[in-house]
Amino acid sequence: MSAELQGLVEAVYENRELLKEQKYKDAVLATVAGLDAGTLRVATQNGVGDWTTHAWIKQAVLLFFGVQNMEKIEVGPFEFFDKVPLKKNLDEQGVRVVPPGTVRYGSHLEPSCVVMPGYVNIGAYVGAGTMVDTWATVGSCAQIGKNCHLSGGVGIGGVLEPPGAQPVIVEDGCFIGSRAIVVEGMIVEQEAVIGAGVTLTASTAILDVTGNEVKEYRGRVPARSVVIPGMRNKTFPAGDFQVPCALIIGERKASTDKKTSLNEALRDFNVAV
Repeated sequence: MSAELQGLVEAVYENRELLKEQKYKDAVLATVAGLDAGTLRVATQNGVGDWTTHAWIKQAVLLFFGVQNMEKIEVGPFEFFDKVPLKKNLDEQGVRVVPPGTVRYGSHLEPSCVVMPGYVNIGAYVGAGTMVDTWATVGSCAQIGKNCHLSGGVGIGGVLEPPGAQPVIVEDGCFIGSRAIVVEGMIVEQEAVIGAGVTLTASTAILDVTGNEVKEYRGRVPARSVVIPGMRNKTFPAGDFQVPCALIIGERKASTDKKTSLNEALRDFNVAV
């Protein structure tokens, strides 16, 4: 079925005139419904740090905005005006959303997720047992693993265009500290701890300073790393200045595998949360 949907979505993405035919419109709607139900995902995991992005599903999300009409959405005293409805039947799915937390249709949250007054956008996937804390945002198509904690004010960026671009990925068991920012298709590999205020972009230098020589990463945080904000010197025509980076200062111990033990991991390395 997904192969048939893929063919229809790819065809209509190349020729929007095909949206006038019901079967193409239905393919777009069915794809987004699959995202909402969790039967389809924007990206699938092959192993630790190894993911495949399905561009045609992101194409369907983009097309969805074209086939939807603006509608007024009323939730108690709140009023919205948008093309994408809110996710429904959260109780049946075992998902807790605390007012005024917002979860859009076309995203999927596995059972036992908790969304405080945060935000989960269309195309995103959030694994079981994960906490999206107050004012944390999970952007379009982001993939969040099981048993993660996105602390207050965390910004997980959306990557909707171009369709082939990798979304932001946070693998199982990660802890993302308050006001941290993870954008531009970054991969945070499993069980990593990101300290408060860390900014991770595709161009951020991620420096492992635990050995005798610095080891540099870009685009990914290795599994089980403990990361804090850092600065390093860079020479410009006008002189030498400090530019932001991220520092890997250690690795989580086996004794801090469980989410309930994360505070111990953070204390070990004096990491702010």
